[in-house]
Amino acid sequence: MSDTKRVYRFGSDAGGADITEGASSMNYTLGGKGANLAEMCRIGLPVPGGYTITCQTCMEYSSAGNVWPEGALAEIEEATRDLEARMGKRLGDPQDPLLVSVRSGAPFSMPGMMDTVLNLGLTDASAEGLIAQTGAPHFVWDSYRRFIQMFSDVVMGVDGDLFENALTEKRLVAGVKTDAELSADELHELVGEFKRIFCEHVSGEEHPELIQNGAVAFPQDPSIQLKLAIEAVFGSWMNERACIYRKANGIPDDLGTAVNVQAMAYGNKGETSATGVAFTRNPANGARERYGDFLVNAQGEDVVAGIRNTVPIQKLAEYPALKQAADDLERIFQILENHFHDMCDIEFTIEQGKLWMLQTRVGKRTATAALRIAIEMVEEGLIDKETAVRRIDPAQLDQLLHPQFDTSAKVEVLARGLNASPGAAVGEVVFSSDDAVAAAAEGRPCILVRWETNPDDLKGMVAAEGILTSHGGKTSHAAVIARGMGAPCVCGVEAIHIDAAAKEARVAGTDVVLHEGDIISIDGTQGIVVLGAVPLVSVELTGDLETILTWADEIRLEAGSTHPYHVRVNADNPEDAELALGFGAEAIGLCRTEHMFLGDRKQLIQDFILSDDTRVREDVLARLLAVQTEDFLKMFRVMDNREVVVRLIDPPLHEFLDAPRELEVYLTKREAAGAPEEELAGLRARLRRIDGMAEMNPMLGLRGVRLSFVFPELPLMQVRAVASAAAALIRDEGLVPKPEVMVPLVALASEQVQMRAVCEQVIDEVAGEYGVALDIPVGTMLELPRACITADEIAQDADFFCFGTNDLTQTTFGFSRDDAESKFIPIYLHKKLLDVNPFETIDKGVLELVRMAVEKGRSVKADMHNGVCGEHGGDPASIKALFNVAGVDYVSCSPYRVPIARLAAAQAKLEAEAGAVHLDR
Repeated sequence: MSDTKRVYRFGSDAGGADITEGASSMNYTLGGKGANLAEMCRIGLPVPGGYTITCQTCMEYSSAGNVWPEGALAEIEEATRDLEARMGKRLGDPQDPLLVSVRSGAPFSMPGMMDTVLNLGLTDASAEGLIAQTGAPHFVWDSYRRFIQMFSDVVMGVDGDLFENALTEKRLVAGVKTDAELSADELHELVGEFKRIFCEHVSGEEHPELIQNGAVAFPQDPSIQLKLAIEAVFGSWMNERACIYRKANGIPDDLGTAVNVQAMAYGNKGETSATGVAFTRNPANGARERYGDFLVNAQGEDVVAGIRNTVPIQKLAEYPALKQAADDLERIFQILENHFHDMCDIEFTIEQGKLWMLQTRVGKRTATAALRIAIEMVEEGLIDKETAVRRIDPAQLDQLLHPQFDTSAKVEVLARGLNASPGAAVGEVVFSSDDAVAAAAEGRPCILVRWETNPDDLKGMVAAEGILTSHGGKTSHAAVIARGMGAPCVCGVEAIHIDAAAKEARVAGTDVVLHEGDIISIDGTQGIVVLGAVPLVSVELTGDLETILTWADEIRLEAGSTHPYHVRVNADNPEDAELALGFGAEAIGLCRTEHMFLGDRKQLIQDFILSDDTRVREDVLARLLAVQTEDFLKMFRVMDNREVVVRLIDPPLHEFLDAPRELEVYLTKREAAGAPEEELAGLRARLRRIDGMAEMNPMLGLRGVRLSFVFPELPLMQVRAVASAAAALIRDEGLVPKPEVMVPLVALASEQVQMRAVCEQVIDEVAGEYGVALDIPVGTMLELPRACITADEIAQDADFFCFGTNDLTQTTFGFSRDDAESKFIPIYLHKKLLDVNPFETIDKGVLELVRMAVEKGRSVKADMHNGVCGEHGGDPASIKALFNVAGVDYVSCSPYRVPIARLAAAQAKLEAEAGAVHLDR
């Protein structure tokens, strides 16, 4: 037998005494749920007794092909007997049975993604005994029918709609609206009907342990129920929705889920009982108020499933029979916040007036709420500024940069619901998850409209711009998942009556019928639905976000720090530059001059490349010099006294030229139209010239510094434009421009030597012409492995390095970045050949090349400045690795990602100071 401990006990026994063998620090062993159950026991909260089977047991079981590790079943059997002894009840006892829940619990919160089984231990005999013991047949038959349905669906894979249809039919026949209104006899009849459905849809060949008297029967042995339920919860770790959720949230697949077996507490024992989900603060806006829902005479699944309209948690104390429990809950709210120093999400049950805590965890929240809660907890003395900055997820800031309804737009509200997740969205109505995925794949923004979402809808929720449901509360599945994703969501819009089969929805009180494809707008901040498209606007960096980012800047740019972490922006025009300054960028880390050649100017660069006429090329260069000089004048004015790294022309030649096949088609049409021969001759010559310049692999062809050697007039013109703009601003306007020239795609030190000489010659000429002193550094863009390996040689003639990690990733892997992400990277991710897309989060091999180049460069010039301006400069995980592992001085990213980079850089600095520097990939 293995010495590994697989089961940990927790909770109160029948006499109120507590036991715990775990703690909140053990979430990788006990899962978040199990670790926090143990922690609640440690601080004296009322928790029903139970035990936790470890995450490692799940992975061993799964890795062995669903074979139990040696000794595991025996340890679980021992823990079950111990739980029976502690509770003074026995599973399956026909007089006074112990009933348990079997719940999943991963190290990271995955709400609704894995499976749960409630009321386990009910059998025909124990149900009758429980009725005799409680005198509550309605409660017992209600619990038994729930157990059969859940066990059939979760454990045996029987279609849950079969049971829902039978339940709906029973309500119709009885003439009632809710399950709770069914009589005990009607619920008893449902138990028989549910067992019949079970027997018809479960295979005896696959489950011989369920055969009794030659036929499949619902299991009457609780030990069989328990074993199968635990196996099902283990198996749910790899179900589709859980895998999608982990991928979307960056959770590793090799952690596994724990299983928590816990004595049941019943919220469906009449009007003195209730169940609910609540947050210690408002997870939508961060207000210091209790937030959540509860139901009287119900079980927990009723609240989160959205099948009944819930009651706000603030009204719990208004029920006389629940007043004491409400007071106890309020006290526990404060205990939890003071203990965990964070907003907590809890699940509770009140059984005949007695409050039981079933779960707590750090609650998921919107970005708005995260900022407000962090700031208020600093003000309350619960946490410090550093903890507040650590606590904000940089990626979550995207929510605050998401659009909102334009307040100047006239809006007529079609329907109202709950403001479940903030932000606004506009899109086509779709009624299924698959339709949402299909619409997104075709580039059609959509709103997923559902009665209520369930975990199987996750892929559609990810694909949709926003989510609208006609049922469910603020803690329903749709609300919780949408908030976690940062997607706008409006829940509980009762006026919308959905016919998913017909793909339409009628809006009560109006003559409006929404059909698939109709455009609607939703505002998850206000909880409203609008017919048609409402103009959207983005928010500004003010209030709480500005406060947190100010704290982040203090940390990353700490006065006296030997290595401040700087954030720059990739900007190619004055508008983007001004926007980025508003977002807190310190400088421009990449100005892509080729972007200045787009639009009407593209014809100029084409004429230069394709013409053999010297006068034509000279004329084009003169015109380009004029417009580029004007461009830089505007850019340097906006960025006065801030660095602007100007990259010389870089992209493959074909990006400036007409597509040859399109030109060929145009030529054919002009020939057919009888165009003049002179025009046709010009077109044919142009086509021959473009075909003659075609490359098999343009991304590795005539581009970057190579263009500057094939067309030497181009870099001369560009450097002259940069220098002339700087000189004019110094002489005429008294400004302090700080341009830096960067040579792209250098592979050889000799390329840098010659290009630097060209640049310095032009800069000196312009300085003399304007009568000013110009100090314009000339650096290198490292995008090739050879350049990184020989960085010490290149550094001899480079004033700075900047890493183009998009191309460096491409050339390190040999992946075409234009093709790989659509052709095979998704397959590599699915097959676990890659952990992450290396074009999104920097790969450890690419990171090592950057680290090596930084080290080599500084071995030649100790003060060599190093930056990163690829897409990785805006990815939080990459930012932390680039600063802490590679040792760069700054990252540069798109304007809208600057706030994210500022926060991630501060968190990187805190991690470095704490010695927590590592790279998982």
